[in-house]
Amino acid sequence: MPLPKPFPSSSRRCGAALLAGAAAALAACGESAKLPSEAGFGPTPQLPPPHQTAIPTVKIAPAVGWAEGQRPVPAEGMAVTAFADKLDHPRWVYVLPNGDVLVAESNAPPKPDDGKGIKGWIMKTMMKRAGAGTPSANRITLLRDSNGDGVADQRSVFLKDINSPFGMVLVGNEFYVAATDAVLRFPYQPGQTQIAAAPQKVVDLPGGPLNHHWTKNIIASRDGSKLYVTVGSNSNVAEHGMDKEAGRAAIWEVDPRNGSHRIFASGLRNPNGMAWEPVTGALWTAVNERDEIGSDLVPDYITSVRDGGFYGWPYSYFGQHVDERVKPPAPDLVARAIVPDYAVGAHTAALGLAAATGNSLPARFSEGMFVGQHGSWNRRPLAGYKVIFVPFSNGRPNGAPFDVLTGFVDGEGNARGRPVGVAIDKRGGLLVADDVGNVIWRVSGAK
Repeated sequence: MPLPKPFPSSSRRCGAALLAGAAAALAACGESAKLPSEAGFGPTPQLPPPHQTAIPTVKIAPAVGWAEGQRPVPAEGMAVTAFADKLDHPRWVYVLPNGDVLVAESNAPPKPDDGKGIKGWIMKTMMKRAGAGTPSANRITLLRDSNGDGVADQRSVFLKDINSPFGMVLVGNEFYVAATDAVLRFPYQPGQTQIAAAPQKVVDLPGGPLNHHWTKNIIASRDGSKLYVTVGSNSNVAEHGMDKEAGRAAIWEVDPRNGSHRIFASGLRNPNGMAWEPVTGALWTAVNERDEIGSDLVPDYITSVRDGGFYGWPYSYFGQHVDERVKPPAPDLVARAIVPDYAVGAHTAALGLAAATGNSLPARFSEGMFVGQHGSWNRRPLAGYKVIFVPFSNGRPNGAPFDVLTGFVDGEGNARGRPVGVAIDKRGGLLVADDVGNVIWRVSGAK
């Protein structure tokens, strides 16, 4: 397997170690952040010059899980309990109107064309160390807290044999699932604990043997007449060619009646969480930005989403900051790239997003967005691996974020857990899906 050329001497050493099978040598490869992590937050994050290395910077918190009695650390004035444990890679949570909690137990589908070459080998090796190498359970589990004590006492398989399910939404008596390759519809009656009906396909989604960003999320418009679906890019910065990106790096608007669809917003490298902001009524999303141009670039972000808006990927980031790796360039698109509303740190892997509406936490969490940050792999030192809250005022971000739930990384740099999806439950607690700890955590006000 040939190494890229030319290599600095340090990269030659890293490349030789990789070819020799020494995965531990990855910890010595790449560069380190020059800015404090907080420099990558807010409406105007610091954006230093890009720093590309021949071998990507790789630093992973190896997955170890939670020992008996361990739990993450909530913010002052709050408490955390395990709402449910012993799950299988829980990625996403959705709360039904009756209070039942649905959990997508899911992982990446087979994608044989993704992860080829040295960089692909690095990614597969590191993702396995990070806890993402297990087969997908391909199911949605229903959790019920029948006595209201904050712990699920009933569980059942709600749906099974779904191809890497992720996003979920209920519209009337129709339940929609965003699988990795399609939006599916099922009939639902309040209170039922499992669905046996066969799915109806609403629309195909980009999937296939490459399918680099496999997670697909879904949310409904307020009146239920439209569905919005996230579709991540098929690459880091279109290195496989833009023909592999058709329909990707975008949020789709879908008519659930007939499956007709259009691109609602584009240039969003890997959008995941979505939420309606209650004051302005705007759709917001959490987006993972590009990798491999330094530990300080590029900040992930949350942003309101404009109909027809273009957000830069792959040609630029945070507005008109051109990514010189992308050939040919597209100056016309760069000129109209929208600057995201609020950066949430470089390489933090911001995935989960939930509006504060309906929570019963302390007053400082009354308006804003909760963000689940899965944690970095392309940054030294580590970043993310926690849940944060971005405060809003009059429907817009206003001030520095607060930590909500930390302690996912131990003193030796191992990941006890990694937060993903977040949601407000019917009693106002914050639910957090932890796909390494295999737990749904519930954050509440301290009693």
